[in-house]
Amino acid sequence: MKSLAIILSLAVLYGCAEKPAQQQAAPPQALPVTEIKVDTATTYQDYPASIEGAVNVEIRPQVAGTLDRLYADEGAYVTKGQPLFKINENPFREALNNAKASQQAAEGAMANAKLEVEKLTPLVQNKVVSEYQLKAAKAALQVAQAQVAQAKAQVGTAQINLGYTVIKAPVSGYIGRLVKKQGSLVSPSDAEALTQLSDVHDVHVYFSLGETDFVNFKAQYAGKNLQDKISHLPPVALVLSDKSSYTLPGKIDMIDGQFDKTTGAITVRATFPNADGLLRSGNTGKVRLSLQHNNVARVPQDATLELQDKVFVYAVGDSNKVAKQPIVIEGKSGSDYLVKSGLNPGQQIVLSGVDHLQDGMKIAPQKAVDKTNAVAKN
Repeated sequence: MKSLAIILSLAVLYGCAEKPAQQQAAPPQALPVTEIKVDTATTYQDYPASIEGAVNVEIRPQVAGTLDRLYADEGAYVTKGQPLFKINENPFREALNNAKASQQAAEGAMANAKLEVEKLTPLVQNKVVSEYQLKAAKAALQVAQAQVAQAKAQVGTAQINLGYTVIKAPVSGYIGRLVKKQGSLVSPSDAEALTQLSDVHDVHVYFSLGETDFVNFKAQYAGKNLQDKISHLPPVALVLSDKSSYTLPGKIDMIDGQFDKTTGAITVRATFPNADGLLRSGNTGKVRLSLQHNNVARVPQDATLELQDKVFVYAVGDSNKVAKQPIVIEGKSGSDYLVKSGLNPGQQIVLSGVDHLQDGMKIAPQKAVDKTNAVAKN
């Protein structure tokens, strides 16, 4: 009886004990998602560039002598044919006078030789003198004629050298630094030019493309060959060293014939108008190329996961379950990837928190602001 009472008491106590609450399943995590839209985007790539005048000419003397005058100052704008330097002309004027005197002497000798031929001709016909004497006279006349021609050439050379004492601008442009000053001795063999003259009405801007960039560059534009593609290229922009943009667009008009073996890059030239002379030879900057990407989707980098050199996103499927999906990247636009393939229009992907997701996990999707229509700019 005592044992029975104890058992009943325990049963009453157990029945009166509070039942443990059943553990409820955690709700799905709320994460932002976006719907994929395919569109056209434009990206920009900058390449370091050097600027040169359309014509860059070294001004060098063609005769040796002393600089008597400098007609233009450093940095001055000069027109084609305008005198720049004057070399002392006295030695060259005397050389011209000497050449003219030699010409007159040669012409006198030729006149004498001609008279000798005229004198001997009838005598030979009348058989007064031998024919040999006439042939010798004619040969002497030919020698005299050659000496006259030589003397005339020497006069011409002396006149040319005299003209070289005035050094004129071969093109219109801006004068560079003047290395030699008045009174300096100058010579054609000098290692350094007198100055440089730059025609900067148009400027050439040179930059380089690596092999991969060049392949993408060629594939981007229509054309049967490279020259045809160049004619279809859109205008390019120039970013100056102070980060400001040059106001006028340029045009790519030349691509080098081969890659540089040292750098593995190929040189490209763009020409920019520069009527106001704002750009000068020696300036530096960056050429900004635009690249158009067709049928691409913009995906924030925060929405991607990189594993073993591959990029993944988490796509939202049936019952709001996520699945890891590889994508192919075509380019970058700010903090976004431009996705070439791997996603379909209308598909939803998770925008953030992907580091804590696993395949098959269920989420509570929340719509996020769509940015796929923005224009890219690097």
